[in-house]
Amino acid sequence: MPNLHPELERVTDRIIERSATGRAAYLDKINRAAEDGPRRAHLSCSNQAHAYAGAGEDQDALATGRAPNIGIVTAYNDMLSAHQPYGTYPDLIRRVARDEGATAQVAGGVPAMCDGVTQGEAGMELSLFSRDVIALAAGVALSHNTFDAALYLGVCDKIVPGLVMAAATFGHIPSVFLPAGPMTSGLSNDEKAKVRQKFATGEVGREDLMAAEMAAYHGPGTCTFYGTANTNQMLMEFMGLHLPGAAFVTPGTDLREALTAEGVRRATQITALGNDFTPAGHVLDEKTFVNGLVGLMATGGSTNLILHLPAMARAAGITLALDDFADISRIVPLMARVYPNGLADVNHFHAAGGLGYMIGNLLSDGLLHADVTTVAGGGLAAYAQEPKLEGDRIRWEPAPTDSLNDRILRPAGDPFQSTGGLVQLTGNLGHGVIKVSAVAEDRHVIEAPVRVFHDQESVKQAFRNGEFTSDVIVVVRFQGPKANGMPELHGLTPSLAVLQDRGLRVALVTDGRMSGASGKVPAAIHVSPEAMDGGPIARLQDGDVVRLDADKGTLEVLTEGIDTRPTVTADLSANQQGIGRELFDVFRKNVGLASEGAATVV
Repeated sequence: MPNLHPELERVTDRIIERSATGRAAYLDKINRAAEDGPRRAHLSCSNQAHAYAGAGEDQDALATGRAPNIGIVTAYNDMLSAHQPYGTYPDLIRRVARDEGATAQVAGGVPAMCDGVTQGEAGMELSLFSRDVIALAAGVALSHNTFDAALYLGVCDKIVPGLVMAAATFGHIPSVFLPAGPMTSGLSNDEKAKVRQKFATGEVGREDLMAAEMAAYHGPGTCTFYGTANTNQMLMEFMGLHLPGAAFVTPGTDLREALTAEGVRRATQITALGNDFTPAGHVLDEKTFVNGLVGLMATGGSTNLILHLPAMARAAGITLALDDFADISRIVPLMARVYPNGLADVNHFHAAGGLGYMIGNLLSDGLLHADVTTVAGGGLAAYAQEPKLEGDRIRWEPAPTDSLNDRILRPAGDPFQSTGGLVQLTGNLGHGVIKVSAVAEDRHVIEAPVRVFHDQESVKQAFRNGEFTSDVIVVVRFQGPKANGMPELHGLTPSLAVLQDRGLRVALVTDGRMSGASGKVPAAIHVSPEAMDGGPIARLQDGDVVRLDADKGTLEVLTEGIDTRPTVTADLSANQQGIGRELFDVFRKNVGLASEGAATVV
């Protein structure tokens, strides 16, 4: 292997030093828990009977044997296209486990909401907090302490981060993540976006919009654009929690089923009862998280992971900071063009060489840590392979070393752009981030008067009223985690894109977040301190001039005297009730800073 890039090594050493106390305490905790092992052998007969009563033909093996028992934590529901395939997984898992001399039980289910359904709706205000609910629910599932390993069934936006937080918390047992794969390609994402923009301007009606949406989202599997769900799947491979090449195999295929079966076999092999014990807490170390950051930058992944990765890391005793994201972004080239950063979808990306090609190329350029623990074994080099079906079993062979489509996937030495496209912003408006991988270079710097809003519907109404006729920076505040749970503001994208296409210089500044589908309109997001905390964004007024400079990494209000103004307050009573929001008051009151992951647990 080539020498590690010196800046990657420096950032890793900085994270290790920063995390030393917390990581040491974490490892001590999980190592002591591993020594105790699952307690089922020490449970009373009554306790054990309760645990095995529903196990059918596996009852005897559970009660009398020392076979590994695998806990299944599933986010199955059949409303999410990405999670619908999981309905059949438990039967397959149990069957394969028996063939391997093991047992498997569904330990519990976790909620899984679809951000595509709740976009622009009240339910979106529960979305970010659902991550922590998922971690808590998985904790309940595994609290029975009768499992030698865990299989996690989850794909989408908050589900995988929440499950990783649980896997880290129960880091004394091995964890294997089983994906379900993307849906087959339908109407292209670019054509869908064009119809959305036409609907925003009134050129087409709802019937045409509905037809386009249904043609794009048409079957089981993840949405095919490179949003948060597919970024999650990329991370699970870069971080060694999937089997190699598992992320982007479509549902309902023989290869998908064989990969699932192989994941079960691997889970039985890495328990403490075997010879290759691989607890999750040893997989989730500082180098693994750095590899995840590299994957995020190299693929142009979702900005939501800037929130999730620090929360995931904290669960493993590791502290990530925005500086880590920014510094790695500066040295990692953008190797992929997948919508919204290009016209291709994830199926095209996978066909062009996919993650196996990327990981092999980045390893050869010294931009990934090879010496990490993974569920597959063999360090990260194992993930520069791709699975092939041989009968009903999997064999791995080297992934392509050349891109099969250089309009979608390029080598690190000849990338689409020299940096990952994620920029940290600082200035007298606080700090935030911007993703510029899909933003034209002549839009990296926007200086304009602001229009200030307190919700995205007011922005849409102003657009419909024709109020935006000159260059403008749209400020949407009181959208942070403490204010209303930090909903995605993806619903603003069509209107702002139309303004930009009309020739206006437009940008968004918000203490909220955009989805993984944020694209060509420059957006300064996650601005902290948020307005609810009295941050400078709460002092802005219509007409103030703001400069967003993604090249220099600054976010500044140029109008003088802002520091002497009182901070504005907002009536947020409407955000406190309805569609379950009452239940999440405790989350809003206790959530941490967006820059630290906006977490309420661990």
